[in-house]
Amino acid sequence: MHVLIVEDDTRLATLIADGLVRAGIRAEVVHDGVAGLERGSSEPWDAIVLDILLPGMNGFAVCRELRATGVAVPILMLTAKDGDLDETEALDIGADDYLRKPFSFEVLVARLRALVRRTGRTADQVVTAGGLEIDTASRVVNRDGAAVELSTTEFDLLLALARRAGQVVSRQTLYDEVWGYEQDHSSNVIEVFIRYLRQKVDEPFGVKSIQTVRGAGYRLAAEPDAVG
Repeated sequence: MHVLIVEDDTRLATLIADGLVRAGIRAEVVHDGVAGLERGSSEPWDAIVLDILLPGMNGFAVCRELRATGVAVPILMLTAKDGDLDETEALDIGADDYLRKPFSFEVLVARLRALVRRTGRTADQVVTAGGLEIDTASRVVNRDGAAVELSTTEFDLLLALARRAGQVVSRQTLYDEVWGYEQDHSSNVIEVFIRYLRQKVDEPFGVKSIQTVRGAGYRLAAEPDAVG
């Protein structure tokens, strides 16, 4: 695994890099947003660890620009201890996950490994559910013959629901299968990505296939309902 660390706190960046190297992960460090954008765009990284408060260009701007230029590498953003708004914005602009400071190094490594595993998953099959056609090998989603562009996390979440179409899937099952680690149950990360999915696979097509089952989880309807 080859990871780019974009962090202006030199002590923290060195601790992260040294720890990753000890865990058998190659790491490179840059200390400002401009360098982060340049390096993030120029190498086939397995993951990027991106702080928000950076000189030159903040982490939000770096993430947004990387996604706008087609860089699909998993991005793990480092947010403030009480940065709920930071976390929501990070997900809104295309980050795959976030980690609050201060954090356990073991958790950081687990998150990175989970992100890379998810990116590398393939299977030679097409899952059809809820009016959607999901090619798990090419990671392409179609509805009514139209391709739907999804991020890595959006795709994995949709696939987890599609493989159990018509069934209620608990939040814990989604955490385990999509994120691959124990989540803070106060986190709203699932709700955020469910909203993204609805905006991409349902609303443009005038249907409602992704349902919330209060107190239980979420369900992808076997057949979508028309809206209106």
